[in-house]
Formats: sequence, C-alpha cells, structure tokens
Amino acid sequence: MTEEAIIQGCLKNDTTAQRELYNRYSPKMLAVCYRFAHNREDAEDMLQEGFIKVFLQMHTFENRGAFEGWIRRIVVHTCINILKKNKKFNESVDIIHATGVQVREESVPAIIQAKQVVECIRLLPIGYRTVLNLYAVEGYSHREIANMLDIEESTSRSQYTRAKAMLEDILIRKKIIFKPKQEVEWLAAVSR
Repeated sequence: MTEEAIIQGCLKNDTTAQRELYNRYSPKMLAVCYRFAHNREDAEDMLQEGFIKVFLQMHTFENRGAFEGWIRRIVVHTCINILKKNKKFNESVDIIHATGVQVREESVPAIIQAKQVVECIRLLPIGYRTVLNLYAVEGYSHREIANMLDIEESTSRSQYTRAKAMLEDILIRKKIIFKPKQEVEWLAAVSR
C-alpha cells in the first residue's frame, strides 16, 4: 500500500489502512517513546495515545514535509504531554528498549558507542534528558521546547547546557570518551 493510499484510507476510517499505517510506523515511534518513558509499558501507552491522536488529526496533514515527520511530531508532543500530566520528570528510561537510535556512520564501533551514550543519557535527571532529547535528537529549537514544556527559553538553554556537561562527565568517567573535545562525536552518535 502506498503512503498516499494509506492516508486516503485513514481519512475514510478504513481499518486496513489504519492497520497498515500503525504497522509501518509504530516500531520507529515506539523507539521515540522509549527515550521519554520510564519503562516498556509507559512507552507502549505513549505510543497508543500518540497513534490515537494521529488518527484523529489525520485530516490536518497537508502534504507539506514528510508524513513520518508529521507522525513523529505528534508522538513527541504526546510523550511530553503525558510526562507533564503524570509529573514523571524524576524517572529514568530503560536502555534495553532504546533501540531507535540512528547512527550516522554504519560501523560497529559507532553503533556500540551510540548504545553506550544512550545508556548514559538515561542517568540524567528527566528534565535534562527531555531537553537534550528534544534539542539534540529531535531537532527542536529552544523556543519550541520552551513552549512544549511551559518553561522559559533561557531555562531550556540552561537545561541543555547542564545536560551536555553532566553527560560529558558521565561519558568521561565511563571512559566512553576521553576528552571534552569529543563532544561532537558523541552527540553525532545519538542525533538523527
């Protein structure tokens, strides 16, 4: 089924098209949810809520940009809203389920490094981790993050700066990186 056929089918509430959309995009979106969730069950709940919103908001997709990107934005916003609603900013993410990290270079050491970096990210306080994920991984601006989290833009910037510094310290202590100048390398390992 083509993407256009899926979209048109979902607009008509066709269950076959809805199932195809879910099967096609849910694995990637579940990986997004894991970066924000405390455990597998929370990530699955976030995913289900996100897809409900996708189906309800399907009529708002205007074919501007990638359809997957549109879905991803809805899922990220859903995760943030759930975290805010449940006040789960003191929880950590389960590294076993953080499988959706994309690595720019296709070598085994880069993949291993990316998993190690994600494991270290889960050690950050949820506020730091959330801003780091939104800015460095999802590509949102500090203004967008501030709006999403109901914080000041300067707070987003300082949370990101503190998150990077704390993460860098963790990476150095765990001997994943050996000097602060390797920041670009570890950040690239977890970026899209």
